[in-house]
Amino acid sequence: MAIISTDRVRLGAVAADKADAIRQAGELLVAGGCVEPPYVDGMLGREAVMSTYLGNGISIPHGQFEDQGYIKSTGISVLQVPAGVEWEPGELAYLIVGIAAVGDEHIGVMANLAEVIEDPAMAEELVRATSPQEIVDRLSREAAI
Repeated sequence: MAIISTDRVRLGAVAADKADAIRQAGELLVAGGCVEPPYVDGMLGREAVMSTYLGNGISIPHGQFEDQGYIKSTGISVLQVPAGVEWEPGELAYLIVGIAAVGDEHIGVMANLAEVIEDPAMAEELVRATSPQEIVDRLSREAAI
């Protein structure tokens, strides 16, 4: 199973609040067979302990150490919220990247995501993407050497 695939990318989503956005990103992981439903509660619990907002409109909700037993396979989901959802006071998240990882298989995707976070134009491209494949391609590309 691919770490990120089009069936775990939802474009044009609307989220009532941060918790709703986290639930939606988690439900994509559940539907994709990556995690069991209680993992989503762990994602919400993690957010209560420390914000997963990285900046530039991107957050990366994930479970806590004790939630690893609910992970079936490493997977990443992406919830695109074009209108944004307030993550922190005055900070909107437009891309919510749900993460479930059992090893370090997700590191390549995270490295690509780090590039996106550092480049506002690249982040904007993903926020405005009209095809799930655009997001999958950008986050799963091979690093240039």
